Parts: sequence; C-alpha cells; structure tokens
Amino acid sequence: MNSKLSKYGLSFLVVPLALYGAIQLFSFSKDEVAETKEYQHSFNTDYKIYALNIPEDLAFAEEEVPLQILDVHEKLDRELLVNTYWQSNTLLYLKRSNKYFPIIEPILKEHGIPDDFKYLAVIESGLTPIVSPAGAAGFWQIMKSTGKEMGLEINSEVDERYHVAKATHVACKYLQDAYDRFGSWTLAAASYNMGMGGLNRQLTKQQVKSYYDLKLNAETGRYVYRIMAAKEILSDPKKYGFQYRENQLWNGVQTEEVKVSATVSNLALYAKELGINYNILKEYNPWLRGNTLTVKNVPEYTFDIPKKEFLPILTTQTPSDALDK
Repeated sequence: MNSKLSKYGLSFLVVPLALYGAIQLFSFSKDEVAETKEYQHSFNTDYKIYALNIPEDLAFAEEEVPLQILDVHEKLDRELLVNTYWQSNTLLYLKRSNKYFPIIEPILKEHGIPDDFKYLAVIESGLTPIVSPAGAAGFWQIMKSTGKEMGLEINSEVDERYHVAKATHVACKYLQDAYDRFGSWTLAAASYNMGMGGLNRQLTKQQVKSYYDLKLNAETGRYVYRIMAAKEILSDPKKYGFQYRENQLWNGVQTEEVKVSATVSNLALYAKELGINYNILKEYNPWLRGNTLTVKNVPEYTFDIPKKEFLPILTTQTPSDALDK
C-alpha cells in the first residue's frame, strides 16, 4: 500500500463519516419539524409568569404594614415574588412547617409572643438545624455566646441551640426584651437580625421611630419583609399557586421521654438498648452533638424517643425486634 495513503487514508474516511453523522443528527423529518414548531408556538402562547397582586392590607404581629408607602410596597413585592417563584424552597417550608409549627406555636403563646414570629424561624433556618458561617445555630440561629448567656448548655457533647423547644424559649425571651425596649414587634423582629444595640444606633442616628422609615443594611432592610412574605404565602399557599394534598405534608410522630441520669459512653449502643438506632436517636435529639453524654453538671437529661408503635415506619429493624426491647 502507498505509504502516504496508509498514513492519511483513515483521515479521508473519518471526515466524511463524521459529516454524515452530523447531517443525520441534525436532520428532521417534515413531521418532526412541524411538531417542533407546534410545540414552540404552544409554549410561546400558553406559558405565562404572572406578577403578583399585593394584599390591600397586611399586618405583622397585629401592627399594620404601611403598604401605601412606595418603598414598603416594592420591598414586600420583591419578597413575595422571590418566595412564590422559588417553588421548591417554599414547598419545603410548607412541608416542614406542618411538622414543627405544632412545637413552636404553644411556646410562643406561653410567652405572649405573637404567633407571626414562627415565620421568623422559617426565614432564619428554613426550619432545619443548620449552622451559619458566623456560628449561629439551630432553627432560631442563636449565637454561642447568646445561647450561653440565656441558659443553654453548649459544649462538645450537648448544644441546646439545636433543641427546638429550648431554643424557642430563648428566642421568646430575646423578642420580649426587644419589644420592651423598642415598643414595636416590627422593630423587635429587625433587632433579631442586627442586634438591639445596632438597631438602636440606627434609630438614634436617623432620628426615626419606625422600621419602615429606616435605611438599613441590605440584609436587615429585607428581613421583616421576608418574614411577612413567608407568613402571607404559608398562611394561604393555594392563593399563590401551591397545590398539595394533606398527606404530602410532613408530620412528626408521637414521642415519649426517657430520663438519663448516668453518663452514656456510647450513644449508639444505648440507642439499641432503647429499641431504636443511632440515627433515630440523633434525629429526635439533634442537640446531642457527639457519641457520648456526660452527666455531670445537671441531674439528668431527657431524650425524646418515638413511641413504639411508630418504630416500624422509622427503621428497617423488624417490628418484633423493635417492640421487644
């Protein structure tokens, strides 16, 4: 065979074959072309994204929102749009709220804090036990120093910022103190984001008394509107296009308390003694941060454990194994 042909002959074949493949790939029948055009026409004609109608009147913690002020109207509009069209995130808010609001609501009521503040927890954490880059943790995003000052235990084994009920009590105490200082639930909510001292400095500097008159940093400037948007949408989700069935919401299970008065050297083994597993123990007691629990500074700890009848839907352990424990 000619050496030049043997050297370049493959290239002569590859180029036409590649070109043929490309032609085949981008060639469509008349029916396929017509179908594509019909789909595109239908998409362009029927696909719509709607601007939202802003409520004619709105209140936060029984304080009227001055929607007649242009700036207030626009800021609320923004947050409603963001949360309505970030559908997956808002649906998760909706599902989680069905599970956790029953824990939060009675504690707010016990402290005399308006029920609307449950939506503050939604925008702080999405009702998940997260930790922020700054170190704030749990549903209520409490800083370590603040938590300790207000009586929460925080160490390598225990972090009660992740205890939903105890953290809610702490948040309530803060909000009541803020309300007593500022005389407004709206300002109390704003101070939760930027601190009472920071908010007071801005009120003094700008010589105003209302959150709606303040020029604040971008985060705090949006903060209360984000709470309002969460309240507006989650209070009436179908009004904003969210469709679901009740059985698609998340539900908690009934639990019972187990008192622990002696040090536990291995929580995984202890969980098995309770008839559950380590995953379930940590899921229902997220304030447990390690695999040990030293009982030293308090008489006892209390674990929340799913009642036995719920164990078959929580673990692959057979019901007989779980219920015999």
